[in-house]
Amino acid sequence: MAGSTRCVVVGGGPAGMVLGLLLARGGVDVTVLEKHADFLRDFRGDTVHPSTLTLLDELGLGGWFEALPHSRVDRVELPGTGGRTTTLADLSRLNIAHPYIAMAPQWDLLDLLAEAAAREPSFHLAMRHEVTGLLRERDRIAGVNYRTPDGAEGTLHADLVVAADGRRSATRRSAGLRPATFPVPFDAWWFRLPRPAHEDSVGLVPRMASRRFAVLIPRVGSYQIAYLTPKGEDLRELGIEAFRRDVARLCPSLGDRVDQLASMDDVSFLDVRMDRLHRWHTDGLLCVGDAAHAMSPVGGVGINLAVQDAVAAAALLASPLLRGRVTRAELATVRARRLAPVAAAQSVQRAMHRTLIGPVMAGRRSAPPAAVTGLLDRFPALTVASAHVLGVGLRPEHAPAFARRAPLPPRQARPARDRAAGPAQRQA
Repeated sequence: MAGSTRCVVVGGGPAGMVLGLLLARGGVDVTVLEKHADFLRDFRGDTVHPSTLTLLDELGLGGWFEALPHSRVDRVELPGTGGRTTTLADLSRLNIAHPYIAMAPQWDLLDLLAEAAAREPSFHLAMRHEVTGLLRERDRIAGVNYRTPDGAEGTLHADLVVAADGRRSATRRSAGLRPATFPVPFDAWWFRLPRPAHEDSVGLVPRMASRRFAVLIPRVGSYQIAYLTPKGEDLRELGIEAFRRDVARLCPSLGDRVDQLASMDDVSFLDVRMDRLHRWHTDGLLCVGDAAHAMSPVGGVGINLAVQDAVAAAALLASPLLRGRVTRAELATVRARRLAPVAAAQSVQRAMHRTLIGPVMAGRRSAPPAAVTGLLDRFPALTVASAHVLGVGLRPEHAPAFARRAPLPPRQARPARDRAAGPAQRQA
């Protein structure tokens, strides 16, 4: 690997890969450093919202994504009494190109982005390269230190470092940036169970009971299940038998297959956090995605906000990077552009925490507030407004002109991933 680059992106997640692809299409020499050997990690933001699907079209990648195994969800519902449901958000009524949320494994999306980016001569992806620290020259960040697969230490100088390494960003911490945190009343446990073909579903309906909340996300051949419990409660102490009974009580339709959870190793734990940096940059470094603002899993909007951060950063910073060093004022324009949609999304999530999930976690509620479901039933137009907020967002970003392409030819057939492997096997 060369000793210098215009921009080094720390982290090969959705934000990092989209930013790398767009900057490379703008002629910027960009290097993405990813500490893992591949993208094969489970339960990592598998919801691809309409705004991201539109972006893929603009990049000429819509056909590539459409060929990936994925399912579609076009509405979110709330449970009521007697088995009835109330629609919270109806994406099918949106007048947009993709009126649905696509459910696709994140590793497939990242492989797609990596393959498209590899066509650009100024794009470089280094897997199994872990950033260990930041280079400083005078009062400015000027690159990164990293460790190679064989344990050797290296240095990469850069005009700009972008931290896209997630909610526990070591790059952000090394830069001395500290986020403000918001209270979250729950943690999430993720697992997968089979979904027979006859159990067709295009909607999400959460299940609620005292101190328990679950969402069954329909995937190709399986349900991806988010199982929410009060903050700090460790289900591993109960053991797998008790966990199976717990799941079957909340979701009776899964009672005939919970025994396929062999042990708690088949269940992934997420310590849910919500935070936001007051300042997303320092001289020579910018934070995007979860490194700038960790989102709640409510609505599954985190991946899409991260992608939109990346698009805004590429549009605003490609020209400054081509001419040389990016100024602090130019870095500040990214936060200025993205703060409102991020803050709005977090405000909606915090309201959901306070009014619905928090009371369920505290044992005070086992159904949505009647006032909310009554309002939605009386005024169906509200379901379109909420669908727009969920699927499109307050300020959707579009690909800059320099990154747009006509639809690319179909990809060659790809080897199937081992989707039957348990999370413990995939999360190195």
